[in-house]
Amino acid sequence: MAMLASFSSPDITAQTSPADNGDETVVIIPIRGAIDPGMGHFLERAIGEAEAAGASTIILDINTPGGRLDTVLEMRDDILATDIPVVAFVNREAFSAGALITIASDTIYMAPGAVYGAATPVMGGTGATADEKTISAVRSTFRATAEEQGRDPVIAEAMVDPSVVVDGLDSSTSLLSLTANQALEVGYADGVAGNRDALLEELGLGAATVDVVSMTFWERAVTWITNPIVASLLILLGIALIVVDGFVGGFGVVAMAGVASLALFFWGHQLAGLAGWEDAILVVVGLILIGIEVFVVPGFGVPGILGGISLVGGLVFAMTRRSFGDEGFTAEAGEVLRTLLITLALTVVAIVLFSWALPRLVPALARPARGPQRMTLSATVASGGKTASRPGFLTRLMGGGEVLERDVDGHTALTRTPRSDPHAPRDPGQGS
Repeated sequence: MAMLASFSSPDITAQTSPADNGDETVVIIPIRGAIDPGMGHFLERAIGEAEAAGASTIILDINTPGGRLDTVLEMRDDILATDIPVVAFVNREAFSAGALITIASDTIYMAPGAVYGAATPVMGGTGATADEKTISAVRSTFRATAEEQGRDPVIAEAMVDPSVVVDGLDSSTSLLSLTANQALEVGYADGVAGNRDALLEELGLGAATVDVVSMTFWERAVTWITNPIVASLLILLGIALIVVDGFVGGFGVVAMAGVASLALFFWGHQLAGLAGWEDAILVVVGLILIGIEVFVVPGFGVPGILGGISLVGGLVFAMTRRSFGDEGFTAEAGEVLRTLLITLALTVVAIVLFSWALPRLVPALARPARGPQRMTLSATVASGGKTASRPGFLTRLMGGGEVLERDVDGHTALTRTPRSDPHAPRDPGQGS
């Protein structure tokens, strides 16, 4: 987090509109789109700047479908911890994680036609509802947050758990979501405003100085890199390119591109406060152990197993916060692990396809044979009969087309074109 703060520039993070007097300053923080680690850091920074500037009010302009549980729990804590009054302005929708930061605010206003609620936790990879333990933990968090702000905790619980029924608002088969009128009736909204200017007038802040905070370039980059799809692609490309280059060409431009992909992954997750150097070390150690398994001690033994555990562990820790006691950690870690296993499975497929395609698209990479290509050559030796030696399917798929043959004198030689008659004497001038 400290690294990201050092890149922030006050000149590009806020747009200031002076009003008739500067006695009061209102800081508006837009919460738009999915809630992710980049958004969490953005809110933390914006609240810190508002406190440093002596702002009188913070307005959260919210329009979000939800997002990561671990991130929204930290955002909730930041909102509850500040001494500056926080106003949530539900500007169209605040579902799931967005509902929690709305309830955590001191005052709630809604735009006409706005709605918020429907906050049961789901698995991002599948969309399936989370397990009962996670639902219970999130339900307790919503309840505690509502109690902290003096609101009816049962209504907050009904947003998370369909078994909690509020008469006249929902049923046992649905999650509670509140319209503006419903929220006003049950004390979950303090007013309705058509836009920001109308909201400022409602709050009696029409003459205040207004600062609209915006994301820095680095925060936008973090938001993009920590997107699950982008992060998965960076992992896939990084591992696949490094391994494929080891198979067909040693360590060159292709492998460097893989290293750059993994570096970008760790850079973004480190700036988001997720990854640390220990996670990168675990991944590097995992890749080294897997390399030893593939290139030094072929098979599937201790180095490969330990390497796989180290690689997966490093990547999971790099994509989650090490808040082991928090309610959201188990759910987030499980979701990340599922996504990661799918990514690694696709990586294996990509490695096989690249290893097959690269030597054919770039013939210069076909020799010298490396990795499994070289190690499997001795497995096929012509020992008689009319059938010429031929490498196995996997060997040929990885580019290992050479054949180790024995001539009539008992000598062996390596050739890419097997003889039609393995018993015929080898031409001394035939190359290998």
